[in-house]
Amino acid sequence: MNNNECALPRGKILGGTSSINYMIYNRGNRRDYDRWSEAGNKGWSYAEVLPHFLKSERAHLAGLESSVYHNYSGPLSVEDVGYRTAFAHAFISGAQEAGHLHTDYNGETQVGVSYVQATTQNGRRHSAYRAFLAPVMKVRSNLRVLTLAHALRILIDPATKVAYGIEFVHKKITYTFKARKEVILSAGAFNSPQLLMLSGIGPADNLKAIGVPVIQELPVGKLMYDHMSHVGPVFLTNTTGQTTYPTSITLNDAKRFFLFGDSTTRLSSIGGVECLAFIKIPSSQRPPDWPDVELITVLGGMASDDGTGLKEGANLRQDLYDQLYLPLQLARQDHLTVLVMDFHPKSVGRLWLHNRDPLRWPVIDPKYFSNAEDIEHILEGIKAAIRIGQSPAMQRIGARLYDKPVPGCEHFLFASDDYWRCSIRTLSYTLHHQVATCRMGPTSDVTAVVDPQLKVHGIRKLRVVDTSIIPFPPTAHTNAPAFMIGEKAADMIRAGWQDETQVRVDTNNLIDI
Repeated sequence: MNNNECALPRGKILGGTSSINYMIYNRGNRRDYDRWSEAGNKGWSYAEVLPHFLKSERAHLAGLESSVYHNYSGPLSVEDVGYRTAFAHAFISGAQEAGHLHTDYNGETQVGVSYVQATTQNGRRHSAYRAFLAPVMKVRSNLRVLTLAHALRILIDPATKVAYGIEFVHKKITYTFKARKEVILSAGAFNSPQLLMLSGIGPADNLKAIGVPVIQELPVGKLMYDHMSHVGPVFLTNTTGQTTYPTSITLNDAKRFFLFGDSTTRLSSIGGVECLAFIKIPSSQRPPDWPDVELITVLGGMASDDGTGLKEGANLRQDLYDQLYLPLQLARQDHLTVLVMDFHPKSVGRLWLHNRDPLRWPVIDPKYFSNAEDIEHILEGIKAAIRIGQSPAMQRIGARLYDKPVPGCEHFLFASDDYWRCSIRTLSYTLHHQVATCRMGPTSDVTAVVDPQLKVHGIRKLRVVDTSIIPFPPTAHTNAPAFMIGEKAADMIRAGWQDETQVRVDTNNLIDI
């Protein structure tokens, strides 16, 4: 990558990163949440979080109209992608021929293969803003949204350790807002820990080094898990017109999509993602119903947008793109890519502050592949993808490996284990599923920042409500868990303040509770 740095974008827009993500709806595995509960997070088992997933969902999924694992009346649209290529159908059939069951990965069992479920509505992105905010902005008198604003710090009384407000800048003017009840921090896996540390909550050595008075010492930012994904293998095919290049989107497609709401055109594709496969690997130490890696099929790859988007988003070097992908672009060669993502990485990163400027990024060191076992997991996933590529269904579309070697890996025999290990270290990037920077855990957990009520340990009237609280790398893309965390937090906050009101009223002997 350029400057050997990974791109780590955030969604600075209404709806946050749900407004720029790939719209994949994947809740995770029931064992993820049972593990949270077993680690001391009471109330977060699968049985207890499933209702919060269901609460927000409005599903339109073929064949699942009566599933108890889906809801059909929530605010968030979850649907099948209306446009599918021959690649998608061949991969689903080929995966089944290779021994993978067809499944609803948000249903009873996650292991298997499925068409992707997307947070779209009639083929258009359905972000957190579209689903939850836009419908109520004009009818909620107690809601005000400020854009072009940036939070600077949380206001905390150092003597009582009570959060009482926030300081922020809006159009170059600094303001202070006071909170009557509590402060809720929901700035994501990077900015929530940054704001805690700027407010005096975090590792004492880091805060002292930059001159921030320590109010509460906690391991903020000391843990960070993330999912790395290898961009490949790439399969060439004998098909025509299946890969979406910019020139393949016609004026008729645009008219049908934008004017008539036709969700079956290429424009309804979610970045080209069509299928997901959740698989076990031979070296797995996990139970058979807990997947190890995910295969994500894309109806093209790095070359299919002519180097305008994916290359820039991944911060991929131009010389590498030109050597590896430009030939596909120029030939308009039909191809599909299988991304291979490691669900349970052993590598652990962290973030910290290098100054007190809230408008600057913290230092982020993901330490990808610092544990070599993560490379082996992805290697096994690549082999599984190749086995599917060799299936009769995939052979009917002429699937064959694109054998142009990755620059820097030419000295290895193509498709050997060492070649793929080199390719993994060269052509992998994050799918932006960072978690655990404000890790949830009981008081006894020395790595925890918030308790199971999402309250910051040692600080009153302050909660963190976003994916930074997720304690372990999930078998999920983090958009769906983010919605669940928001729903559960809302119920906990409402219940907590109702209980306090009831206790206060009962103490005054005004009514019987």
